[in-house]
Amino acid sequence: MKQQAGIGILLALTTAICWGALPIAMKQVLEVMEPPTIVFYRFLMASIGLGAILAVKKKLPPLRVFRKPRWLILLAVATAGLFGNFILFSSSLQYLSPTASQVIGQLSPVGMMVASVFILKEKMRSTQVVGALMLLSGLVMFFNTSLVEIFTKLTDYTWGVIFGVGAATVWVSYGVAQKVLLRRLASPQILFLLYTLCTMALFPLAKPRVIAQLSSWQLACLIFCGLNTLVGYGALAEAMARWQAAQVSAIITLTPLFTLFFSDLLSLAWPDFFARPMLNLLGYLGAFVVVAGAMYSAIGHRIWGGLRKHTTVVSQPRAGE
Repeated sequence: MKQQAGIGILLALTTAICWGALPIAMKQVLEVMEPPTIVFYRFLMASIGLGAILAVKKKLPPLRVFRKPRWLILLAVATAGLFGNFILFSSSLQYLSPTASQVIGQLSPVGMMVASVFILKEKMRSTQVVGALMLLSGLVMFFNTSLVEIFTKLTDYTWGVIFGVGAATVWVSYGVAQKVLLRRLASPQILFLLYTLCTMALFPLAKPRVIAQLSSWQLACLIFCGLNTLVGYGALAEAMARWQAAQVSAIITLTPLFTLFFSDLLSLAWPDFFARPMLNLLGYLGAFVVVAGAMYSAIGHRIWGGLRKHTTVVSQPRAGE
């Protein structure tokens, strides 16, 4: 069990690191490519890679599952959710820093929590509510220098925030639909179908020939984005299989901090290529509060449950006392 937990931690950290580095690489490619084209290549590379892995393992998804309209509708909802999330997230990066985009992305778990209560009829815990309030407070702190601009002017920065919130919102539809699809298919099988369908849906919107205009550095970043999609989601699926979902989710919430760390590090090493995050002290603290809120929402109930259990054990008198 410990070995499985250790592997689960490493896999979850792999996902957090991959997702933390992703927007920084995408920002480089966005200088030449439009969001639909970048997302098209990301899905294409991930679809080919995951399809090859499943084919070798002889675990390609059985399409007979989708003979029933219910499962076909769920697949369509999941596809639309992932499609919208990738497009809107890429669009937000045109106007926001990588760190800002990832911080806004932490709204997804809050949306998933609310959707799970109303759609999947799951129970909402008090720790989830507290975590959500912490997260929202952290967002206000993070954007403290831009709040007036965001709420009073429709600037490029405001559009970036709108796209980011939109990305987090539509991700919820993907998350809920996938949660139900997991009753019939394994996570890698679902992802392969979604990658393939999203690639097909994006083809009319993409401009594949633009890839010839990329520099060697930008091409390397694009390839990294494609591999990142495959490795990040693949590691997440394996982590979920080896460790409890709540703990995996808690580690995934570290993603914005990895983005912040990588952004600061790369801007110091190569200032001509990477911009340093424009944050004051309150903004940095806000990023940590956002992550703490998301993490508490994910595992807060386990922390308090463990404390209660420990208190009960300690308070019980031993035999002979």
